[in-house]
This record gives sequence, C-alpha cells and structure tokens, in this order.
Amino acid sequence: MRVIDLYCATANPSKQREFQQAASSGVIVHRLGQCSCPEEGSSFDENAISKALCYCSALQPKNALGDDALVFADDSGLVVDALDGAPGIYSARFAGSDATDDTNNQKLIRELREIPEDRRTGRFICSIALVRNENILGVFHGRAEGEILTSPTGGGGFGYDPLFFYPPLKKTFAELSGETKWECSHRGKAFRAMGEMLRKEQ
Repeated sequence: MRVIDLYCATANPSKQREFQQAASSGVIVHRLGQCSCPEEGSSFDENAISKALCYCSALQPKNALGDDALVFADDSGLVVDALDGAPGIYSARFAGSDATDDTNNQKLIRELREIPEDRRTGRFICSIALVRNENILGVFHGRAEGEILTSPTGGGGFGYDPLFFYPPLKKTFAELSGETKWECSHRGKAFRAMGEMLRKEQ
C-alpha cells in the first residue's frame, strides 16, 4: 500500500501531536509552518475549510514527489446543551481572546454552577477539511457524547478534557491514555473517516 502523506494545518501543538501520534500504518502526518488564518465562519465546517484553504494558499506545500500536498485542518469544540450550544465554535476563546485552557475551564464551571447533574450534557464535535491545491476534497465529522463535571479531573489531554466525562469508560478525557482517547474522541473519528476515504481513493 502506498504511504499517504498528509500535512496538518494547525497552530495548536497539542492537536498536532495527537494527529502525528495516532496516524495509522500507511499514513504520515507532517507539520506545516505557522500561518495566520482568522476563524470567521459560523460553523465548524466553515472554519475547518477556511483554515485548510488559507494554509494551502499561503504556504503552497508540496509533498516529497513535488506534487501539491494533501492539507487538512480541523475545527472542533465543546457544545453544551444547557448553554444553548456554547462555547461551540468559540471554544478556544470562550474566556476571551487571550484565553488559556484553565481560564476557559473556569468560565465553563461558573456558567454551569446552577445546572443540575441531569442537565449537564454536551458533546465534543470535530470537522476536518481536506484540500489539495485549494480544491476541497471532503469534509469529515466526528462527535463524542458526554457530561460536564463541576471540577477538573485528570492530568492528561488538553482544552476541556478534564471537565468532559465520557460515560462508556466512566472517565474524563483527561484520564484516558492517548491511544484510548483517540479511539473514542471526536477528532479520532473524523480523522479515521478521512483516512478511509483516502484509502478507497487509492
């Protein structure tokens, strides 16, 4: 089977690391240089597509053979039912433009302080856009259903992982190993869907 080279369009080192560590046999995920790409879409799909196209246009990456590279970008976030879908596409900057994982988590805790346990449902959602030479080849989706805790649990992962309790495994995403998280996460599901399409195209 021919190796599939993919180029990841993200400025988030944690996402980059997840994609690289979890790439399956026959798939290699390469880093791309930094690129300033504003996220101005109204949905995860729109943001993923615009980010992938932005990186592709600005960097014009080539693969080892000198052909136009396959570039992918994801947009993902946490959708909380009791907050009418927030933080949603604003997950990374929920607590403001200079937000950190900690300040975002603390704001989420405050926002849900009065919400009873049976209404603390939510889900992680991911859209991955795949492009080549500024042509959109597909958009792939994944989601993971869970519950939002009242305080962080676990020291792994990133983002809202310490607050996201995953009922099938009775742990937060921050308590899971990287391999286990990838198997059930929104990002892992979307990435595998993209890989399946590429293998069929081969």
